[in-house]
Parts: sequence; structure tokens; C-alpha cells
Amino acid sequence: MRFFRMLLAGMALCIWLLPGCDRKEPIVPESEKPVFAGTILAIGDSLTEGYGLEEADAYPALLQQRLLAEGYRYKVINAGIGGETTSGLRSRIDWAITLSPDIVIIETGANDALRAIDTALIKGNMEAVILILKERNIPVVLAGMRIYKNLGADYASAFENIYPDLAGVHGLIFMPFFLKDVAGNPGLNQQDGMHPTAEGYRIISNNIYPYVVEAINRLKKK
Repeated sequence: MRFFRMLLAGMALCIWLLPGCDRKEPIVPESEKPVFAGTILAIGDSLTEGYGLEEADAYPALLQQRLLAEGYRYKVINAGIGGETTSGLRSRIDWAITLSPDIVIIETGANDALRAIDTALIKGNMEAVILILKERNIPVVLAGMRIYKNLGADYASAFENIYPDLAGVHGLIFMPFFLKDVAGNPGLNQQDGMHPTAEGYRIISNNIYPYVVEAINRLKKK
């Protein structure tokens, strides 16, 4: 169950969280649980959430596994919400950062483009989120997004340019394309052609890993 679904359910799920309740996850002894040095918040839409898959197969969980294996003791919280737009992200960012993240990964915008939202509004929403994080000195990894040109070449170009423009102006760590090596490959996407399979997410996790390590190194220099 997704982190934010549990949080939004709140009181309804409190019994499920009590010791001894029936649960699918194996109970790990406290002595075997990793001691985390920090928290990474992976925030975005269904591409972050891991639509159609178990949470363990989405990129945030895979990224955490890779980080721990490489000696980086960081917890990665999956804060993806299916269908979210940049306006939705802007409306919840103040609440999201109450989780006290040390690093934030932003993947958003695809749903705006599907709705042909004005690119100026998309950019303004994203910049507002970035400024809130910058005020708190939280390193940001911004994942770029691209779209097909069915809305016209001008719209597609303006949309794609939002990401490098914001990264350049605000000094963000920039991953040029979140779906690199995955988009357009039927074997790495589910039947809808838009959401990655478990194998697709393994590629995404490996692709984003060096950018996250860069953010960790930047954090150490603060």
C-alpha cells in the first residue's frame, strides 16, 4: 500500500498498524532493520507511484535498495499520486515537506501535458515548488519529461524546455529524461504504453541513481 494512501486513510488504518495485526509484509527484527542517515522524498504522479505494480517494483523502492547496497543509508519515500498535475503538487508541497526530507526528487508534468495545460502555468507551478524547497536548502533532483508531438511541435518543445530552464536557473541536479531507455519500448511498458513494467523501473532506477548520489554529495557539503 502506497505511503500516501496509508497517511490519507489515517484513522481507518490505525488498527492495521497495531502490533500483532494480520499483515502481508514480513516482520523484520529491529536488529536487522537498516539505520537510515537521511530521507529522500520521491514526489510525482503515477510514474513515481508505480501504477499497476507492487510498491516494491516502483523506482523509489528499487532506488533505496541500490543506495543501501552501495553504502548510502537513505530511506526513499514513495510520494507519487496517480493522476497528479503540477497544480496538485504545488498544493501539497508544504504538507509533504513536513516529512523532513533531506533530498527531493521531482517527477511531474506529464498529466498537465495530456490535458494541454498552458506551459507557462506548468512552469509556474513547478517553480513555486522548487522555490519552497530552495528556501529550506533541500537539494532537488529534477527529472525531465518529454511528450509526443500530437499537440504540435511548438507545444512539445515548450513543454520539454521547462525542465532544463528551471534546472539551469535554480541550480538543480537535472536528469534530462525520466523515461530514458524505457519510453516507446513495448517490452518495458504495460499495455497502456505509458507506464513502465517492473523491468522498466529497474532501468529507471539505475538511470536516476547517479543523480541521486550527486544530490547526496551536495548535501554532505552543506
